[in-house]
Amino acid sequence: MKIEIIKCLQDNYSYLIIDNKNKYACVVDPGESYPIINFIENKGIKLRYILNTHHHYDHIGGNLELKNKYGSKIVAFEDDKDRIPGVDILVKDNQVWKVDDFEAKIYHTPGHTSGHIAFHFFNEKKIFTGDTLFSLGCGRIFEGTFEQMFNSLNKIKKLPKETEIYCGHEYTLQNSNFCIQNDPKNIKLKDKITKIKKKLDNGLPTIPTILNEEIECNIFLKAKNIETFTKLRNLKDNS
Repeated sequence: MKIEIIKCLQDNYSYLIIDNKNKYACVVDPGESYPIINFIENKGIKLRYILNTHHHYDHIGGNLELKNKYGSKIVAFEDDKDRIPGVDILVKDNQVWKVDDFEAKIYHTPGHTSGHIAFHFFNEKKIFTGDTLFSLGCGRIFEGTFEQMFNSLNKIKKLPKETEIYCGHEYTLQNSNFCIQNDPKNIKLKDKITKIKKKLDNGLPTIPTILNEEIECNIFLKAKNIETFTKLRNLKDNS
């Protein structure tokens, strides 16, 4: 399985998950259709599925055009059936979604939105976290509660430490500023920031990140309790 990172809109990332054997692909959170179409047309890829982590327009804006052009099936959480137009396949928390050679476990990760999910391709040790977990950050809490977001992050935190995290936005450098302000003695964080800046200077994405690095460096994953997490999230929102 190969992952292609596709830039969309201003700072969104969409991801093509490609089965090289038959050139089938899923796309995760296509904020717009053009970059996806441009890539798959050049590579002769068959877009079979559209995987949505949540209903925000910057993650579903390309859905219908891709569905209409390629006959792709839209996959989304059961509680978002009325918020994601054209959805074909509804999935549940802890369900294993398996079709063709794709296999992922669904995790309901509310907080940013009430119906947010993550797609964990456990055989490949890759998880697509949308706007729940970012590199060195987490999503703003719009529809859920601080407790829900804290629990969602802890759910991801329990995955194998070598899991690769593919998130919805290129926010890493911005997030790193907040982390280092609140964890100034963290040597591993300082090393990670150096690597982040080098990647960005070379025009490369900072994603994927590795779960173990996030546990060591992401101030939100280091929060031991809901009170600490809430304080940090409020600080970030007002910084």
